[in-house]
Amino acid sequence: MPTPHQSRADRRRATEARILDSARGLFAAKGFERTTIRAVAAAASVDPALVMQYFGSKRELFTQAVQAFPAPLTTTDTDALVDQLLSSLGPKLGGLPEGTLVMMRSMLTDQAAADHVRAALGRQIDSIGAALPPSEEPELRAALVITTLLGVTIGHQLLSLASLRDAPSDRIAALLRPAIKALAGPPG
Repeated sequence: MPTPHQSRADRRRATEARILDSARGLFAAKGFERTTIRAVAAAASVDPALVMQYFGSKRELFTQAVQAFPAPLTTTDTDALVDQLLSSLGPKLGGLPEGTLVMMRSMLTDQAAADHVRAALGRQIDSIGAALPPSEEPELRAALVITTLLGVTIGHQLLSLASLRDAPSDRIAALLRPAIKALAGPPG
């Protein structure tokens, strides 16, 4: 039962957030294809019709559940850039937001998820490419940086590779540092 001080709009936002949280959990655990509107509704303790009223379709629910935007790069200094990129590994290896896990699990089996990941990675590549020192092929070098970090994240979070899972994130970052620095720095 809603509290007397909660407006109708507040209750609606709370219900919508509860549905999105439930959807994130189910999409992360089961992927897009195996998650149903009924399961999301049951997990959120609402009627399936309410899920459809708020989101219109399973696809739109999925799209809203996985919204995540990368933080912009804040430096053009190569060493600082490498530090910033590698510092992102700690949180990634410590546990990704469910929306990100949903995308990673679904990107190989669902075209819309693949398109979303491609667009998000494209924004990251553009951002890193713009931050790299002037040189040949900044977009290619940025793409190699991003896919290297993505590969480590997939190996740790989704595949649970023992050697990655058991290594501290600062050790992984230390081992990756020369490779990321070679890709991000001026050609030499």
